[in-house]
Amino acid sequence: MALNARLDHRNPLVFDTHELGRRPGALQRLTRTVDAPKDLGLKDVIGVPEGAPVELDLRLESVMEGVLVTGTARARAEGECVRCLEPVGQELEAEFQEMFSYPDADDRGRAITEPGDDAADDEDRLFLEDGMFDLEPLLRDAVVLALPMQPVCREDCPGLCSECGARLADDPDHHHDAVDIRWAALQGLAGSLEDGEKDEMSGGALPSAHADEKQEK
Repeated sequence: MALNARLDHRNPLVFDTHELGRRPGALQRLTRTVDAPKDLGLKDVIGVPEGAPVELDLRLESVMEGVLVTGTARARAEGECVRCLEPVGQELEAEFQEMFSYPDADDRGRAITEPGDDAADDEDRLFLEDGMFDLEPLLRDAVVLALPMQPVCREDCPGLCSECGARLADDPDHHHDAVDIRWAALQGLAGSLEDGEKDEMSGGALPSAHADEKQEK
């Protein structure tokens, strides 16, 4: 059975469910504003800055097998446009729901006396520890799913010039004179021919002058 690591009740993302007891149907609603943990979002793309406020609205419901946690997280995410690399900011709202099971009960709420054959299934379950649960892993997953994989400053952002890197949104008429590579090759060939003709003309004049000298002798 995979239990959570030792939880610290002073951690603002750790919540206590003792007030619910183990009475199926009991409800508790909580609101809390916490500082965003480090690397909350898509690394090097977009995310909630460390220490930024994250507003949490939670609904805790006691059920037979544990506590069902449903909630919403609201924060402001920051990153950069994938097209023009300008700063991007957007309001984020991430919803989540997860079951935190009692460590001494199976998925039907029955007391566990000995490890069963479904121990492998327990590895994918989250458990309460001393009546507490850590919201951070659940929050991280929800935020990543709510964020755009490729944020843009605007839907029609034209990006950067592929030749000089200029931001095209700042200069809609920005362009470079395109040269067809086929014509460029012909121009290079023509230049080579002209150079060859010049060499022939300068080299051909020498024999004529030499012949004139022989005739005078």
